Amino acid sequence: MSLYARRVTLPAITPLVLQKRVIKVYSEDGTSRALEVPNDISCRDVCQLLILKNRYVDDHSWTIFEHLSNLGLERIVEDHEMVIEVQSNWDMEEDSRFYFRKYYGKFEFFKNPETYFPDSMVSYSSESNGTTAPLDTLKMFLSTSTYPEIQSYLYMTEKGKKTWKKMFFVLRRSGLYFSTKGTSKDPRHLQFFSDLSENNVYMILSRKKLYGAPNDYGFCLKPNQGGVKALKLLCAENEETKACWVTAIRLYKHGMQIYKNYIRPQQRQREANGQSLSPTRSISENSLVAMDFSGHKSRVVENPTEVLSIALQEGLLWRRKSCGRISAHGTQTTSQSPSTNLAVHISQPWFHHKVSRDEAQKLINQQGLVNGVFLVRDSQSTPKSFVLSMCHGQKIKHIQISPTEEDGQRFYTLDDGQTRFTDLIQLVEFYQLNKGTLPCKLKHYCTRITV
Repeated sequence: MSLYARRVTLPAITPLVLQKRVIKVYSEDGTSRALEVPNDISCRDVCQLLILKNRYVDDHSWTIFEHLSNLGLERIVEDHEMVIEVQSNWDMEEDSRFYFRKYYGKFEFFKNPETYFPDSMVSYSSESNGTTAPLDTLKMFLSTSTYPEIQSYLYMTEKGKKTWKKMFFVLRRSGLYFSTKGTSKDPRHLQFFSDLSENNVYMILSRKKLYGAPNDYGFCLKPNQGGVKALKLLCAENEETKACWVTAIRLYKHGMQIYKNYIRPQQRQREANGQSLSPTRSISENSLVAMDFSGHKSRVVENPTEVLSIALQEGLLWRRKSCGRISAHGTQTTSQSPSTNLAVHISQPWFHHKVSRDEAQKLINQQGLVNGVFLVRDSQSTPKSFVLSMCHGQKIKHIQISPTEEDGQRFYTLDDGQTRFTDLIQLVEFYQLNKGTLPCKLKHYCTRITV
């Protein structure tokens, strides 16, 4: 009997960081896309991948959301978080999803801190020397030596009960506390409610149906693993208070990393252009400027009063000289035809046709309660009219756009005829440049995207 040795070749072992996993990402219209990604891919990299695949414009507002349907919860997945790690915490029996959409409020507090940190809700440690400027408050959130405290009344659910009780809460680096005696912050009266390191802050979507919340301003703290019994449910008294609490919790939890996420795209753009960093503005603001073409040479109009005067004078003539457009029936018409401009807005990303008032509010909420977020839709109450739904002061306003006719020509107005436009495109472009009678200029349009 002979003995012999045989060499056995074992399969190569792929390092864990190089292994790939499949994730599914959804959009608002229910469409989804499966992506094969490495284990160490960040949320920001997933956004970049989807932007490239769909040829979207990267305006730094694209965001991945973690959506827990069974619990009626949703949160922003921060740009630096590992998507596979987030997915690994899901309960396989629950309907959990990633959503990909624009969210203009993700870093808005860096641009307008005064909106997010009202004086009545912020108190300071002794090291801060009584500083109260909103920008200084923001800097203190990113510091490790000084800190602000967030305080206000919130509704909370009592343990083992479905009733809500109003209590005074205080947020510190060490965690979230509530007072057992009015607004006292004496250590004897502060009771620990939740820490921040092991919890993420979520928006409550199904407020009354699932949790019987007293209003629509609910949020909660949820550990990485745990069902409904692990939730720390809270409810603010208004949107401003809720935004302050949620923003402060995000900053306390991730601090300087969120700021790095915010400035990273700007730094890359500066390096690519070889230019100094300009103030952060939206793409729409950078690309739009008021112009006067009435003379031999065009010129930029910087005086707001002059801009409005020119618009009023030329509003009726602006598009009459343009070439024929496509009518609602798909035929080409001349600029003087009454059917001109009936359907030129249909292809615009900000036009949402027959969405309801509630659907419009939901879409604006999903994409961020930031000043100037807007969409245009058909009016459900007035035939042949439209509605401009927009956000200002963290509230959503609905403004009627009424049609009017003169000499057989149809115009559109939202200020009782003081300013008239030949079509909705002209109207939107005007209010992107000038606020007119609106509370602010139109800045970011809501759009439904497909992944």
